[in-house]
Amino acid sequence: MTSPAHDSDKPAATKPKRRSRAMIEQQILAAAEDVFAQFGFQGAAIDGIAERAGISKQNMLYYFPSKEVLYQRVLQNIVDLWLDKMTLLEQAGDEPRTMMANYIRGKIELSQEHPNGSKVFANEIINGADRLKEYLRDRLLPQLEADVVLIRQWIAEGKINDIDPYHLFFMIWASTQTYADFSTQIEMVLGKPALQQQDYDKASEFLIELVLKGTGMT
Repeated sequence: MTSPAHDSDKPAATKPKRRSRAMIEQQILAAAEDVFAQFGFQGAAIDGIAERAGISKQNMLYYFPSKEVLYQRVLQNIVDLWLDKMTLLEQAGDEPRTMMANYIRGKIELSQEHPNGSKVFANEIINGADRLKEYLRDRLLPQLEADVVLIRQWIAEGKINDIDPYHLFFMIWASTQTYADFSTQIEMVLGKPALQQQDYDKASEFLIELVLKGTGMT
């Protein structure tokens, strides 16, 4: 008589796959972005973040042992995403105009894909960035300085007008992040319930043309 099969006898392919730690952490971070963006650090509750993430509070605290730790990780995550996608030196292309166009498109994409992360970041900066200053000094400033060196090289080679590289980046950051931080205002002005892909595409092309013409990259 054949004994019934047990779960341990099932082929590996038929067993449900356990989610990796990285997947669960990303799920929690996405939920935390939403809650921190809506309520701020003080108003956000661990219970609400866990509920939004679809896991128990106890399970969430296993990955992030406090609201402070989770908040800092949300801030660091959005900075890391920006640095991974918007470093000018790493943009595809050999010419300044191509590299700058890709840089601006990447920044708009981040505003589209992570609007709440951008809002959390902006709120922290507005309030003095006490929890983020050291991380920005260690991660953002070296990347920015490398990009500034590249802009100055283009100026020396006559490929771009003699401009202040820092203020160029400040302008690009502000104009691209507004599509995340002030999306409600833009939606109201445009008479739309939400921004669509074509709106982000138009924003990218407009800002690219503005920057390229204004810096003499055309």
